[in-house]
Amino acid sequence: MENKVTALIMAGKRSGVHDPLAQRANVSQKCVVPVRGVPMIERVVREVAACDKIGAIHVVAHDTDEIAVLPTVARLMEEGRLHFREGKFNIVDSVFSGAEGANFPLLITTADNCLVTSDGYGEFIDKAIAAEAGAAAALARKEDVKAADPEGQKKFYEFTDGGYSNCNMYWMGSREALSAAEIMRQGGQFVKFPKRIGQAFGWMNLVRFYLGWGTKEKIFEQVSRRFGFKLVPIVMSKGDFAIDVDNERTFEVTERVLAKREAAAG
Repeated sequence: MENKVTALIMAGKRSGVHDPLAQRANVSQKCVVPVRGVPMIERVVREVAACDKIGAIHVVAHDTDEIAVLPTVARLMEEGRLHFREGKFNIVDSVFSGAEGANFPLLITTADNCLVTSDGYGEFIDKAIAAEAGAAAALARKEDVKAADPEGQKKFYEFTDGGYSNCNMYWMGSREALSAAEIMRQGGQFVKFPKRIGQAFGWMNLVRFYLGWGTKEKIFEQVSRRFGFKLVPIVMSKGDFAIDVDNERTFEVTERVLAKREAAAG
């Protein structure tokens, strides 16, 4: 496992809320909802484990019983490669919990990222290392996301070099870079809640962002000064990496994309 990345898979659930997809599937949490017959987290764990650049896997969850019995999860636990970490009440403290005992760098992904492949994780890792990133976020181009899901996402992060969507993949190059996780303390989803950009990145960066003052690299460079280490945008090759299972519509889109992949693979 030496010199390999540790993967954190965020598989928590909202306190006191029974997710509608989980309710429909008669399970207690969204991460075990079947997508084309396979629980979401089982799909994600398979792809993470198949990436030869990833060593240990930490699954951050509140309720582990339904997860631990899944075939790939159980096998990796038996091998000593996969470990559970306690989910906390917010995403930031859950990341800190997931990082306990971990070797750096960390790759952080989510249990509903059903369309990210092992090659996709490898691509992100290679690009983050090549960029010598202290921390990084994966982005997909607007045109690639729309090609994968023409009727879907309407809002994007707009820079002078184009529109981009978040892929829910993050890189922490060192334990010191964990301070970047504080960006997410207000819950992320900056396109839906723009005030959070100001709270996380600084109000001048919010102004620059909305006035289109700079490329994504320029904006990330300015944010890097705020945090004191190199924060890098990583552009991914596939737009479907930006589609996670949030609701009924994205559930259907994800199943459709997976069906196409399966048909293409024969």
